[in-house]
Parts: sequence; C-alpha cells; structure tokens
Amino acid sequence: MRDDEEMGRITLAQVAEKAGVSISTVSKVLNGRQDVAAPTRVKVERLLETHAYRRTARSSREAPLIEIVFHELDSIWAMELIRGVENVAKANQASVVLTESGTRHSPAPDWVEGVLQRRPIGVVLVFSALPQEVKQQLRSRSIPFVIIDPAGDPDPDVPSVGSANWNGGLAATRHLIELGHRRIGIITGPEDMLCSLARLDGYRSAMSMAGLETGPGLVRYGDFHVEGGFDRAVEMLRLPEPPTAIFAGSDLQALGVLEAARVSGLRVPHDLSVVGYDDVPVARWSSPALTTVHQPLRQMAEEAAQMLLRLRTEEASATRLELATSLVVRNSTAAPATRD
Repeated sequence: MRDDEEMGRITLAQVAEKAGVSISTVSKVLNGRQDVAAPTRVKVERLLETHAYRRTARSSREAPLIEIVFHELDSIWAMELIRGVENVAKANQASVVLTESGTRHSPAPDWVEGVLQRRPIGVVLVFSALPQEVKQQLRSRSIPFVIIDPAGDPDPDVPSVGSANWNGGLAATRHLIELGHRRIGIITGPEDMLCSLARLDGYRSAMSMAGLETGPGLVRYGDFHVEGGFDRAVEMLRLPEPPTAIFAGSDLQALGVLEAARVSGLRVPHDLSVVGYDDVPVARWSSPALTTVHQPLRQMAEEAAQMLLRLRTEEASATRLELATSLVVRNSTAAPATRD
C-alpha cells in the first residue's frame, strides 16, 4: 500500500483504480456532472467518503456563497431565516443564494447536482432530514451542511439547530390554564412532523398536570397555514361544547382562528382566547395583537450559519443546538367569560 493511503489520503488516480473507471469519470462525479451511470456514481461516492477525499487548492474554485434551501420560500418565517443567514454571510464577506426544492422533509434528488456544480462554501437546509446519499455527496466534496430544524429531529450524524418545541407547547397551554380556561383546544401542525407532535405533547402535559381532560374534538392537526387554522377552528367552534381558548401551532394558523371566530360572531379575547406560535412580525399587527410563543428563527439561522463556517475549518462531530422558546403575551388572551 502506498504511503499516502496509509496516512488516510487518496488521489483521484487511486480512486479511479479502485473503482475500475477512468480519472475523468471520477472528476465528473466530483463536479456533479450528470453523464455518469448511477451505479458508477455510487461506487465512486463511497470510495471518496471511505477515504475522506479532500480537494487541494479548493478555495480557488469555490464561490463565496452560502446556499440556503427551503421546500417553500413563500412561508412567513422564511424571511426571518434568510435574514439570519445573511447577517453571518455579510460579516464573512459572503453572499447568500436561495433555493426552493423538495418537500418539507428533504430536498428533491436533482438539487444535489446543482449544488455540486455551484460549489458554495456551505449549505443551510430547512428540512427535517437528509438522504444518506446526499450526505455522502456533500461530504465527499468537502461541502459542509447544517439543518435548521423547526420541522423535526434530524439524524444524529447531521449538524442541526432547532428550538424547544415541547416547552413552547407547555408554556402556551399553561398560560391559558392560569387565565382560568378549562376547555382548551389545539390545532397543531402536520401529523408527520415531529415539531407538531412535540408542541402537542407540551399541551397534553400541561393539561394533565392541571388535571384537565382534552375532551373529544379538541385536538386537531393542521398544515401551519391560515386556511388550515380557519377550517379546524370552525370545526372546533361547532362542537356542542366548544373551547373557550385555542392554541394554534403557528401564527398563520392563529390568524385563521381569529377569522373563524369573527365569522362565528365571537370576540377575541372576550369569547375566545387565541395563542399562536413562532412570533413572526405579523403577529404583533393582527387584530387583536397575538399572544404567541417566540421561536427565535433569526437566531437559529445565525447559529446555523456560524456552525457551518466552523465546520469548514474544524473536524467537528455532529452537533445539535436547541434554542429556548418563550411566551409573548399580547391582547388575544384573557380570562374566560363568566358564563363559562
């Protein structure tokens, strides 16, 4: 075995020899070219990762870009995340490129081809997971990545930044209980997202500790959007015993709840108290101003970008950073009417 292999280094020629392909084929894989057969690409990717291949003189080829990838750019909290990454990029003489791809769980398979050609200095992903083959491709090109995770709980080998969803759900529900509410409904997010389930668990824990039953129909799954909050709230308000308060798992859903109360002839907070989640800027301008759980989205993005830059220069193990949430009390909550 050659000395450089014994030391853990490997050249393109050695990768090509082991894979049984030409050096140009290995180069195509490294540069994200699509004209390589899938089995060959997988074989080369595995060799590159196994031997921890790193490009030499990489800085001359990479763009001074941090790429941030969303599954939907029109979400109300996307701008907060973008601003956080931009703050760090600007301080480090880098620019930000935005990409929309895939589902809320992971980017689309063709995304990785583009990022390998763009070769940013790192990638921030707003997803709850990342396919193993994508991790391998990014790592083999020495492109660090971090997940900003308002949506779930990433794999333990993926650096990520999230927030305390369970505590947020607990704080929101306790606030309503302390005001005197006993029939409290919740409209959480999609059932397949762990952040939705964590906020729901916080709600259930608060109710259980207060000796309160959730009751039939008081737990609903939404979609984190206004329409979902409106539809689920209308269903809840039509119950024989409707809730006197609703905790919505996002500020957008809370805005839908406010509209459902209006069309139902209810006044907020006199007839119905409403709590949101996220504390995006629109929350303070709703009517009434929304009591909500502050999720530090901009700070989460800043921490993710800083972590990304550290990963470029350090052999760091995967890191999970979870930031605190806090309750922001405004005008959409009050004690229940005396008739309750």
